[in-house]
Amino acid sequence: MPQFDLTPERDTLRADVIVIGGGPSGMCAAIAAARQGVRVLLVEQGGFLGGSATRGLVGPFMTCYDRKGENMIIRGLFEEIVDRMVARGWALHPSTVRAGTGFTSWIVVGHDHVTPFEPEGLKRVMDDMMEEAGVKVLFHTDFLKPVMEGNAPVGIVVSSKRGIEIIRGKVFIDCTGDGDVAARAGVPFEMGNEELGLIQPATMFFHVYGVDAQALEADIQANIHNFYRKDGVNYRSLHWRVSQARERGDWPLQRVSIGMFRQPRPDEWCINTSRIMGVDSTDNESLSAAEVAGRRQAEIIMNFLNKYVPGCENARLRSTASYVGIRESRHIRGDYRLTGEDLISAQVPEDSILLAANSVDVHGRFGPTSNEYMPITGDYYGIPYRSLLPVGVENLLVAGRCVSADSTAAGAIRVMPPCMGMGQAAGTAAAMAVKQGVTPRSLDVQALRRCLRENKAFL
Repeated sequence: MPQFDLTPERDTLRADVIVIGGGPSGMCAAIAAARQGVRVLLVEQGGFLGGSATRGLVGPFMTCYDRKGENMIIRGLFEEIVDRMVARGWALHPSTVRAGTGFTSWIVVGHDHVTPFEPEGLKRVMDDMMEEAGVKVLFHTDFLKPVMEGNAPVGIVVSSKRGIEIIRGKVFIDCTGDGDVAARAGVPFEMGNEELGLIQPATMFFHVYGVDAQALEADIQANIHNFYRKDGVNYRSLHWRVSQARERGDWPLQRVSIGMFRQPRPDEWCINTSRIMGVDSTDNESLSAAEVAGRRQAEIIMNFLNKYVPGCENARLRSTASYVGIRESRHIRGDYRLTGEDLISAQVPEDSILLAANSVDVHGRFGPTSNEYMPITGDYYGIPYRSLLPVGVENLLVAGRCVSADSTAAGAIRVMPPCMGMGQAAGTAAAMAVKQGVTPRSLDVQALRRCLRENKAFL
């Protein structure tokens, strides 16, 4: 058999800050770093940026407001990106979107001021912002492993159509979602909730068009008084239709409600309903099986919508996501492990680089049909800079759902607006470290916080 030579063929690319992964955290990390005047290179597997928001068709952006829904607290780059989409008709501003409507799948608690957006619009906004900031983006490029000198990376080995090559840098930001860079650099991690032996289920998101929003809304309003929660299971949108379909043998899925989120255009909706249990997103066999299962579930749900749901008789499938949506995998061990209690009790550490108020939302905690949902007690909580610093490794930051947190805390901060805020903080910190000739761990955190405020972060 032919042997593949994995020896790097090229060692020519260099930058000050290397961002691995172009999802919500990575795209903000790259822009934030470049705007500080350093050379930034972003490595992305796909052909466009946005990650879960584009390739994964996840929507809407969850709330960026405080618990009371009075003040927008996730701002900075997140707000700029939203404003740019709103200006071009690709999003609705969260200030105009209230809980208990089709934009929130008629959910009230924890869903005030979400942001409906069009994935195609986000792709274009990201193209423009990367070019404006001077970020060099390498699409269709897979991260393989870090190149280590002692306890610090000095480069990464990547694979692309032009072969295996090394990209060298000074500070690296792991925005892979799964913490691939940190894990392969030897940083310890937890996989899901190791105490309970659980990982949150995956979902194959899909978008539909041709929905008669008025007819759908009429059916919801006629039954909305019958929303309830029992034994950890939420009986919400269209659970009465699901029961009807199950009785007739048309609903084999372990779900009791339909998550339908209206897009900016009234006939287009994002469907968040399928549930695939036990997916290990760090294993390609597990991912492959999950994506096949997700598409099968999407077909079942689409047939159900056409047959049972008023207003969806003529709805058509726009697209299933390019990859299955992952809620949880590795939690990298950092200098501080954020806990669910920190969030619920609304703790704001002195080194907070982001304020958020997203509720804890752990899917599948009590079985396939269930979730654990816990709103916070105060107005907001802080995410500490220490949670972005992986233990034992220098010149590496993590941002996004793989940061140092327990499974419960991750159930809140895994959603996209906090990930974007973490990305902005990581990118800013990386650039400051490069310019000052220090490691991210030895950076003056209060100086970082001042810089974030200057760039419109709310702290």
